[in-house]
Amino acid sequence: MKLFVGIDVSSKNLDVCFLDSEDTRLKEETLSNDLYGANQIKEAILTYNGQFHYEKIVVGMESTSVYSFHPSTLLDNDKDLQRIGVEVVVQNPKAIHRFKGLFEEDKTDRIDAFRIADFLRFGRYNKTIIKEEKYVALQRLTRSRYQVIQQMTECKQHFLENLYYKCNTLSNDVDTSIFGAAMMELFVDTLSLDDIANMELEELAFFLQGKGKGRFRDPEKLAKTIQKAIRDSYRLGKVVQHSVDMVLATYARLVQTLKKQIKELDKGIKALFVILPEAECLLSVPGIGPVYAAGIIAEIGQIERFETEAQLAKYAGLYWKRSQSGDFESERTPRVKTGNQYLRYYLVEAANSVKRNEPVYHEFYLKKYKEVPKYKHKRALVMTARKLVRLVDVLLRNRQLYTSERSV
Repeated sequence: MKLFVGIDVSSKNLDVCFLDSEDTRLKEETLSNDLYGANQIKEAILTYNGQFHYEKIVVGMESTSVYSFHPSTLLDNDKDLQRIGVEVVVQNPKAIHRFKGLFEEDKTDRIDAFRIADFLRFGRYNKTIIKEEKYVALQRLTRSRYQVIQQMTECKQHFLENLYYKCNTLSNDVDTSIFGAAMMELFVDTLSLDDIANMELEELAFFLQGKGKGRFRDPEKLAKTIQKAIRDSYRLGKVVQHSVDMVLATYARLVQTLKKQIKELDKGIKALFVILPEAECLLSVPGIGPVYAAGIIAEIGQIERFETEAQLAKYAGLYWKRSQSGDFESERTPRVKTGNQYLRYYLVEAANSVKRNEPVYHEFYLKKYKEVPKYKHKRALVMTARKLVRLVDVLLRNRQLYTSERSV
């Protein structure tokens, strides 16, 4: 006989259902989502196992962001439960939701717990391995970096939108980054557009070179371009101008702050990443640095969690559905919209970097780029990321360094 324990997790409660392989509900209760509640589940499992001596015990719950982390980790790491071979699995909520849809019944936490246990009883669940602590620690940093990057992108978009009000021709004429220190200080300073346009060319060039720390090759040419763009731009009224200047200054400070935070996170990622044994495997790939490699490994965890590279690709959302019926085979295979968005982000960004450094991946990207008339870059980059998944799987699974295909 087998025992299946379904847990419906929320921020405050753990609704638990103990179900045996003969579809008998042994116990249903609601416990607090804390150390005391999780230990009560443990004691109940040990008690039932002492009575019936189960050949297999599976504890399952949905992956509910931070809420399922503590109970799943505690139950998986418990020595007493490990001694009797308890298996702890964390399932994709969509799989559980589709299973629940087969039954016409109410939606309550207690019913959800029963259906999770019932889902486990059918044995179609993924045999997940809970991530070790070092991967979870790294994941906190890499996911935070991703979120800060998204915030900075949004801030830059708002900055450019308001900059267009102030100087609508600037982004078209100037061939340097608007978000460099020199350019941002120039347009959020107390100087008006007319003040900048009327400055001596040498004075403006000196200002730019000073703020840019001597990085401009031809500061006078840049100064000319900026002054021309200002002369060609529309002028705002004083009231609107004042509001736009305040907004620009706000977003400029936000962008600078977020840049500093990203650098701090990068330092933390590198310090933690170097202690992982898989680090050298991905760093050996041309174009993959510590940040991208850390993001990929943090989301994958132990590669043994995935039986094949196809499962890994599906987990990342780099999977295309096949549609076949009888003799018909659809040529349209849309990519699924599910999967781990963080892993997909780091794989796609890493693929974009690898294709610039590795000829084999560059040729593959160009081949896919030429296959379709629309969305060429986006499609080719995602296909290249899917190819990269195979490489990542081999390197991590075999603990080996990358060797260029051509050199072989």
